[in-house]
Amino acid sequence: MEPAKRLKRLPTQFFAQLIQRAEQLKHAGYDVINLGQGNPDQPAPDFVIKKLQQAAENPFYHRYISFKGLPALKQAVADWYRRHYDVQLNSEKEIAILIGSKIGLQEISLALLNPGDKALVPDPGYPDYWSGIQLAGAEMKKWPLHPQTGYPDPDLLTTDMRLAFLNYPNNPTGKLASKELFDAVITKAMETGTILAHDLAYGDIVFDGKRAQSLLARPGGKAVGIEFTTISKSFNMAGFRLGFAAGHAEVIQYLETLQDHLHCSQYGAIQEAAITALTDSEEFVRTLRSLYQSRRDAFLEALPRSYRPPATEGSIFQWMALPQGFPSSLDFAQGLAEAVHVIVAPGVGFGEGGEGYIRISLTESENRLKEAARRLTAFMDKVR
Repeated sequence: MEPAKRLKRLPTQFFAQLIQRAEQLKHAGYDVINLGQGNPDQPAPDFVIKKLQQAAENPFYHRYISFKGLPALKQAVADWYRRHYDVQLNSEKEIAILIGSKIGLQEISLALLNPGDKALVPDPGYPDYWSGIQLAGAEMKKWPLHPQTGYPDPDLLTTDMRLAFLNYPNNPTGKLASKELFDAVITKAMETGTILAHDLAYGDIVFDGKRAQSLLARPGGKAVGIEFTTISKSFNMAGFRLGFAAGHAEVIQYLETLQDHLHCSQYGAIQEAAITALTDSEEFVRTLRSLYQSRRDAFLEALPRSYRPPATEGSIFQWMALPQGFPSSLDFAQGLAEAVHVIVAPGVGFGEGGEGYIRISLTESENRLKEAARRLTAFMDKVR
């Protein structure tokens, strides 16, 4: 039996293969350090869990609720944007509730792109942008990130580009965007009629006193695009599967129309828990941010200076160049797993621009990250 052609168009999942190998090594008795996934290892806040438990007892949430989500959650998202970025949003018309931002980042292509339309994706960049474009039957165009700045060239936004993805703090590079970058991209989007989709999944996880930028906070940002956020990383709630899209009212309407046909909204008790997280977790987020910065520093300090990459500015990842003479990131990641049982993500899994790099997740304790750095150093010494 043959699958639909759209399934055959989907990109290869490098990461699923690596995680499967990690499980095989664990079952074989090896001490595996898995730094290949962006899967938070800490629990969600206690007070959020208590709210979830309380809401789960409410029989109202045992039935279908509005497909568009709880109005109170949309208002909580609007309030969060106002506090964090001084952005004013109409909670009814300019916010959509998603079953995880990953779904929204694919649905935006399904909602906007026709077969043959073109969309720009960061290279390197998050592979799920590719998936939605391919499912829509559209044409994906690379938007290369400069190796030093981590920025794309705004001039590649042309009139034949229907949609363009941005992601800062960036996965996988860990770079932050400047206001000037957003302003330049917004200007080009206005000139070309391109719709911008900004992935702000790691907006709360920034280091060294820096701040992430919101597309919607820049002049004209809301007029040309939407922004995706999530409770997954900021509150250690990845398994809850809840995210948000905010911005251009028409695009939000398109997303909600699509979701009316695909989903029945996320469980109401989870939405209640998210309201609590967005409203009462400022101290929790500050502590979490400090934890990841300490982990980043511990990992980098455990590496010899000759191997130490520039420190990540944000996200829960560290981007690292391979030793000279070892250009294949997939071969490197596989060799590292087999030789010293450390799992990392090969840069090529994020596009051709990621070749020659690996992505290291900071979702292990400081001691485990130091041990991973020791094993990584031994492996690199051997393959140089």
